[in-house]
Order: sequence, then structure tokens, then C-alpha cells
Amino acid sequence: MDKFTTWFKKSVVVVAITTVGLAPLGHAQTKPDKFKIGGVISLSGPYGLLGEDMRKGVQIAIDERGGKVLGVPIDMAWEDDETKPQPAVQKATKLISEGSHMIFGALSSASTLAIMNITKQRKIPHLITISADDKITVPGGSRYAFRTSNNLDMENRMALVYAQEKGLKKIYAVTADYQATRDGWEWVKKEATQKGIKIVGEDFPAFGNRDYSSIVDKIAKSDADGVILMLTGSDVVTFLKQAGQVNLSKGKVVFGPVAADETMAAAVGPTSLGVNTGLRYHYSIDNAANRKFVEAYQKKFGALPPMAAGEAYDGMSWWLDTVEKTGSWDKEKWVDAFANSTRENSVEGKKTMRACDHQALQVGFWGEVVQGTAPAPALTMKITKVFPESKLFTACKS
Repeated sequence: MDKFTTWFKKSVVVVAITTVGLAPLGHAQTKPDKFKIGGVISLSGPYGLLGEDMRKGVQIAIDERGGKVLGVPIDMAWEDDETKPQPAVQKATKLISEGSHMIFGALSSASTLAIMNITKQRKIPHLITISADDKITVPGGSRYAFRTSNNLDMENRMALVYAQEKGLKKIYAVTADYQATRDGWEWVKKEATQKGIKIVGEDFPAFGNRDYSSIVDKIAKSDADGVILMLTGSDVVTFLKQAGQVNLSKGKVVFGPVAADETMAAAVGPTSLGVNTGLRYHYSIDNAANRKFVEAYQKKFGALPPMAAGEAYDGMSWWLDTVEKTGSWDKEKWVDAFANSTRENSVEGKKTMRACDHQALQVGFWGEVVQGTAPAPALTMKITKVFPESKLFTACKS
């Protein structure tokens, strides 16, 4: 055999291996040894406070199935994106190269949108249970991405209704300098102004800001009767702690689309009492599915499940149930089935996946941080209003 022939055969082998490594994994029919799920979440950075909650929720979803789907063990691999898009893409790419059948996450909308480019390109199913940016679920978006939780639009609508019903006349806004929250605030500002609510001030602190003292001082000196926080994670924790030092909430109503849950209230302390916010999940929702989940979570982790855990559990359970029903290892069949699915036994009540944009239609919860009594945490959320989905979602536009 001459040198050219040897070189050519080796080159063909290398190209073939490389091509297999890069090929979309959409139509695999062979039953593998494991069902691999790649999870990209924030375990550090501004949203690191919530990542561990998500991981625990997913674990309960896997445990209740005996750790299996389609007859094989579920292999869950976790990666930390540090609440940054670039590491999120790197981690998702790594997980896909290692054979993940689907991707779960991320937590921040910026990271989720970045990952969506990869999962769409590689034709990998992508489950989103917490990121709320409206751009994630739009008609004609990714065939492979699905959101089973709230979008930002529905949370902003709830916050606006709250401001009206509370009779607020003058609002000061604190919005993280982050595209999703900026977009949300522009919509709220426009709608509030049209409804006669005056915007007396607005600030856009950097994402992950650690010093809100100058902003708190400006709000305290303003004549605002309401403060809307377009913040979450460690940002809202830091703001509320510093606002508490001057009793900012004593004469002003503090609220936001997603400004608090038990995890954040515990991190803030008593200063969080009275904060009103949109809720994506709460352990007190009274239905059989939620009672079962709460019991399992308490047994495993010794605590009541917080918001991010409930959403992660609900989305993953819905996805795994749908995959099981297909009886197939064809990812395209999983995607088609999920796009037309309804979850009657959601922990939040009935949810319907909208085929036009892959957004779950659902009710919306609004709540307040109150003093808890055992077995509830010392600071807990109380649901004060439930919005029907008809008041929260507009028709899909092509």
C-alpha cells in the first residue's frame, strides 16, 4: 500500500469521526444505556441563590420515576454558568458533545437565549423552567425550546394591576441594567403612564450591583408612594437589605414582577416583610399534585420547596412524562409531542403548551412576604391573588 493510499484512508476515518461528533442528534433510534440530561444553571453569580433550588426540584422529578425513563436510568449532569452567557454556551456545548439527549436551563434569560442558539442548531430539545424574557418564546422561534413557567409579560401585567388596585399615584423604578428587565420596564412605564400613574424616578444599576445606597437615598427623598423593583436574585436581596437600613418601606409600597420568594426573603430578613410580588410557584397551592411534591421535597431535603424548585420539578416532570408516552428514542417525536401537550396535574393547576410559540399557558399568582408560622419558614409568601390565563396572555402573532 503506497503512502498516499494510507494517508487517504486515515483522513477518511478522521473526517467520519469528526462528522459523527458534530452531527445533530435528532433522529437517534437506538436505545442507549442511559437517558442523559445536561443541566446548565447558576450556582454562582447574581442568580446563584436560586440554582441549587432548581437542582433539588429536578431531583424530585427524577426520583419519583424511580430514576428511569423509557426503561433506562436517567443520567443528570450539572454545570455552573456563573450567570453569564459565554460560560453557559461553553457548558451547554460540552454537555451536548458528551451525548446529552436534552438540555435543561439556564436560569438567567441572557444565558438561556445564548444556549437556544446551540440547541436549535444541534436539534437538541431544550427545557426552560425559570427564564422569563419574552424573546425566548416567540412565534417562529426555536422548534426545540420550551418554557413551562411564566414569561415576563404576564408578570408585568400582574404588577401593573397591583399598582392600580393599590391606588398608587407615583412610582419610582429600580431596574437592573439587563435587557429583559429594561424591556419589561419600558412596557410597564408606558402602560402605567397611560393609566395616570406618574413615574417620578428611574435608575438602572448594573447587573450584580453591590451598592444601592445612593439610589435608596433618592427614593427616600422622593414623593413616590410606590417602588417597583425590576430585580431578582442577589440584586433584590442587596437592594432590600440596604433599603431596610432607612426603613424605606415604611412610607412606600415595595413591589415587583418577581421581587421575592422564600429563598430571597430568608436572605434579606425581616426587611422583606410587606414586599409584594409575582409568584411562579408556591408550596401552599392546594391540589393533589402539589401536595405530593411538597411531601416528597420535605422528606428528601427537610424543608418546604421554594419557587425555583417547584418550577424546575413541574417542567421536568412534564417533559419526562411526555417522552415516556412517545415510547420512542426519536427526539423529533418528543418535540412534536411536547408542542401539543397539556399537563392536567401540574403543581400549579392545568398548563397547556402553546404550539405557536412553545409557551405554557397557565394561571398567575401574586403574593406578599408575611410572617410565617410553623411548619412554614419564619418569612413566607402568602398568595393574595390568582390571575386567570385569559388576563395574562395575548394571542400569538405571526
